[in-house]
Amino acid sequence: MRAIEKEELQEILKNHALWLKNKGGECANLRSADLRFADLHSADLSSANLSFADLRSANLRSANLHSADLRFADLRFADLSFADLSSANLHSANLHSANLHFADLHSADLHFADLHSADLHFADLHFADLYSAKIFDGWKLVREE
Repeated sequence: MRAIEKEELQEILKNHALWLKNKGGECANLRSADLRFADLHSADLSSANLSFADLRSANLRSANLHSADLRFADLRFADLSFADLSSANLHSANLHSANLHFADLHSADLHFADLHSADLHFADLHFADLYSAKIFDGWKLVREE
């Protein structure tokens, strides 16, 4: 796990914003980053690499995570309410007890994701791939072939 200091995170977000606007910078690479309790409220991390990141209890409320790579990310107890996770790759992500209230998960890949005790009230799951996602303790949603 890679520790990220607050100043380094701000620099990564600044460079990512430039990259998104095609004005230089670079795509945020936060793979395996320790971002526990990080305040990323309203951050634009669309298309960012957050695979294997530890985002436990992070504040991602209203964050833009469209098309972000969140494979195997630990998002337990994270606040993702109102976040844009459309087309995000959440394959095998741990979303146990995450707040996904009003989150946009349209076309998200939730293969093998742990959604046990997650708040999915009013979440948009249209076209989301929930193959073998853990929804309830001991239960997995398996698509009929």
